This record gives sequence, structure tokens and C-alpha cells, in this order.
Amino acid sequence: MSGEWNGPAIPFGIPVAADSRVRLDDPSFAADPHRVYAEMRRHGPLVPVELAAEVPATLVIGYQVAVQILNDETHFPADSRRWEKNVGPGCPLVPMLGYRQNAMRTAGAEHERYRRTIMAALETVDLHRVHVTVARAAESLINAFCERGTADLRMEYAYPLTFRVLSEMMGFPEQAAAEAYEGMAAMLEGVGAEEGQQRFVDALVGVVQQKQAQPGDDLTSALLRHPDGLDLMEMVNQAALLFSMGTEPTCNLILNALLKMMTDEQYGGEVLSGAMATRDAIDAVLFEDPPLANWSVSYPRQPQLVGEMWLAADQPVVISLAACNNDPAVGGDRRGNRSHLAWGAGPHACPAQSLGLTIASQAIDLLLDALPDIHPEGPAPQLEWRPGQFHRALATLPVLFPPCPPMRLA
Repeated sequence: MSGEWNGPAIPFGIPVAADSRVRLDDPSFAADPHRVYAEMRRHGPLVPVELAAEVPATLVIGYQVAVQILNDETHFPADSRRWEKNVGPGCPLVPMLGYRQNAMRTAGAEHERYRRTIMAALETVDLHRVHVTVARAAESLINAFCERGTADLRMEYAYPLTFRVLSEMMGFPEQAAAEAYEGMAAMLEGVGAEEGQQRFVDALVGVVQQKQAQPGDDLTSALLRHPDGLDLMEMVNQAALLFSMGTEPTCNLILNALLKMMTDEQYGGEVLSGAMATRDAIDAVLFEDPPLANWSVSYPRQPQLVGEMWLAADQPVVISLAACNNDPAVGGDRRGNRSHLAWGAGPHACPAQSLGLTIASQAIDLLLDALPDIHPEGPAPQLEWRPGQFHRALATLPVLFPPCPPMRLA
């Protein structure tokens, strides 16, 4: 699948003019990425793109190639230090893609150590307690708008619910959690990314120092108790990873699944009737519109030959989880099929899949149980999707439903 090049450095893998590369941060890409993926397929499973102005990368849109790369950490490590050195500190994507002492941005023994601590912390999670936390948050949020007959499900439900649940699980005080989330959002969308990164780190340093003095029954304290003995910044980086990957993607998964269930009778009607499980609808969304659409970034240390294309050393290779899931070469019945790549694959696969699914499934079930006649306020094609290289995220999800009195869900 891959080979190594011993000659001079190859700057961009294959010669493609910069102005012909798709910019993944362009709002037109966010508006209709599946059309862009379909056009890209003319070039094969590997497509030169730009993540931002003058930030070249290779986008993997072929399922089989993606699986091979995701399982080949030797040739495609996630450590981005050499890339970061080449692009310099002014690159707007360094806060998002730069090296971190965590299980996502490291390779080899360093990665194994950090992943080990995260896996051990996640094993302490009581899923019954998670159910109680989600139900309590859902009841409070739904009762705040149920008498009105209208709501924006992003800002009035999915975002505050995931924020509250993850903040409680991590043991974050409310103000620190708010600072961390706002900083993370700036990093993800590339607007004020450097300031957002500093805000994010400062909030988490405060939380970790507090937990060092007064540990509790939460994920941050579980990380601190691990025998590997992470230092302050290693702790901050693991806590940051758990919080960032637990909030934004879970929020977007809830919204994308609700949109599908409200607009696709095959899923919405059958879930409400009990003929289909909510998990089936969620898996359909994880195939079609996963919340992290382009992710699992690696950085080859040497040029790599993949098929007939050389990939440049120290340049991002981004897996388009959405495009790979919808690769025509791997079609077939998706009912009960969980072969999608939405959680990644290989040594860097998401370790918190069951937790994310638990939160999303229950949040969806509680909302639809309370408001079964809910529907989008306008046509789905007119909904706005937030620009961003990596996520598939609705800007808003305005809905209408018959008003009802507050109820007890928890």
C-alpha cells in the first residue's frame, strides 16, 4: 500500500495548482460537501486540498485506502511536530492540529501511554449515572421551551445538554466549563483560534490544579489517579481531549440525527412507532453526515506511495470520514451495519464510543418522547451549516411543535 522515497523531498505529492484545490474552510463546501465529494471522485481516492489558505493537505475519500492508512501508524503517525515547524506559528490551524501531549496528536509509546490513561479513566464511568445526568438536563431544557411551541434545538437543547453532561462528568465548575467550550469553539472554527486556545488551556489548568488539591468522583480525578502519573500539562491535554471530543461532536451528532428523523419518514416514523431503534437512525447519520466529517489526521515522516500517488512528507493526510462512508465502491444495505468510519479506526479509534452513543441516544429519545410531533420550522435544504474544515455542524435547528405543559422526564 505504501512505499518509502529516498530521493529529494516531494513538496505537494502530485502537481496541482493551488487555485484548483478545494478549500475545506470555504462556506460553499460546508453548504453542500457531498456534491464536492462526488466531484472529487474523478481524481481517485486521494485528493489534494487546502485546509486554509496556503495550507495544503491530502483528503482521503476512498474507504479501503482510509482503512489501510488508519491502521498503519508506522507510515502515517499522528505526531504533527514536523508539520508545525514547517508551517510556522502564524498558521491558523496550529491551535487545532498542532502537537499536543495527548492520545490524539502523538504516536508510538507516547501515544500508548496517554491512551492507556484515558481508557482507564473511561472505565470508571457509571453509565447509569450518565443516564440520570442526561435525563435531568433534558427535563430542565425541554421544560424551558415546551409551552412556547418553538425552539432552536442547537442553542436550547443539544449544546447545553452535552455541555452540562460533560462538565459534570469531568468535574468542571460551570464558569471553567464555559471558558473551555468557548475557547474550543474558536479553535474548531478557526476564528480567533490562538486566543481561543489560550482561553481553553487557562480554564483547564485551573480545573486540574483544583482537582489535584481536592479530587472527586469525576473523569479529571480519575486521570490524576492513574499510576502513570501524568504531570500538569499532560493532565491538561488529556482533560482537554476528553472534553472537546465529548461536547462538540456529540452535540452535532444529536442535531444531525434529529434532523434526519424529522425529515426522513423511514427513520423518524419507524423510531417513533418502535419498529426501529434510535441507534439505527444514529448509525445512518454516522454513515451519511458524521459530526466529524474530515478528521483522523496523520503526517507521513517520509513521502509515501499510495496506489499511484506520492504523498508528501510532513503534510497532513486527512481522512474524509463522510466521503469514505459514502464511497460507491462499498455500498450495500446499511440497516444494522456499523462499518462506518465515524469513530475512526486503528490505534487512534475513539475510545469513548459507548459514552457518546449513550448521551446522544438518550437525548434524542427524551426529546421525541416529550414532543413527538416536532418538525423543522422550514425546509431542510434552507438550513445553514457552520463553515469548518473538520465538522458537519448545523448553525441552528429551528423547530415547531404543539405547545405542552412542563413534564417530568428524569
